Amino acid sequence: MSRDGHTGHDHGAGLDPADQRGRLTVAFTVTATILLAQAVGAVLTGSLALLVDTAHMLTDTAGLGMALGAAALSARPATSRRTWGWRRIEVVAAAAQATLLLVVGVYVLVEGVQRFFDPPEVPSTELLVFGVIGLVGNLVSIAVLAGGRRSSFNMRAAFLEVLNDALGSVAVIVAAILIRTTGWLQADAVAGLVIGALILPRALRLLRETGDVLLESAPPGLDLDDVRAHMLEVEHVLDVHDLHASLVATGLPVISAHVVVEDSCFADGHAPRILDALQECVASHFDVAVDHSTFQLEPAGHVDHEHHPYC
Repeated sequence: MSRDGHTGHDHGAGLDPADQRGRLTVAFTVTATILLAQAVGAVLTGSLALLVDTAHMLTDTAGLGMALGAAALSARPATSRRTWGWRRIEVVAAAAQATLLLVVGVYVLVEGVQRFFDPPEVPSTELLVFGVIGLVGNLVSIAVLAGGRRSSFNMRAAFLEVLNDALGSVAVIVAAILIRTTGWLQADAVAGLVIGALILPRALRLLRETGDVLLESAPPGLDLDDVRAHMLEVEHVLDVHDLHASLVATGLPVISAHVVVEDSCFADGHAPRILDALQECVASHFDVAVDHSTFQLEPAGHVDHEHHPYC
């Protein structure tokens, strides 16, 4: 016997999908424009910092493009084949962005160390101009994405990308000023290394978080030992096993369990009330509200017929 804890409602959370797509479209357009400008600047100046920032911008433009596509796909309705629709595509897109960022970050660190010991000539004025162009564009994208950054993995990844792009542009500007005022050419390599140092932790963190979702780990903030203990407090519940919880996508945790109840509950009408109590327990008692719950109620002897209990 099972029951979905919340039927007939929208699986979405946070911003309306159309709002997400609108914000992402603006950010993608601005970022792509900056990318073209900085690519020209990197060729003209030969700056590592600007080249790295351009590579970072290329990665982020691709990432925003994937995020935009993911936002469109995630708005598609569920079908009999894809029962959650395309909601998880946002996690896949965020993981792909993080992987690209990781590759760029490693390249930056290797190239930055080499250029620190053998710095090329870099025209500071042009470097400063393109750094300012990048910063202004990134600030526009930050303003557009800031309001929706908590609505999904997809939007969070996009916001973090442009935020780090802005910090990278600041590093380029600082390098240009140092080269112009002191003649210290290594400032360009140092700025590149700073950008790399900004990229790597973010990429690793996002990979870990999206990996947890793809591996169907328990949602952050939901302790299954605590969940089991509270379910056992429900009247007539004797045992809980095969308890599983995961995150389909942002704001969409799910939980399932086999619940052993007293045999008499299947004859005296207690079973539906037990389902209601279990549903209420996971939907309102914990920091993570789980509205999608499936519980199999079974008599004590049923476990002997199950071949692969996991927990």
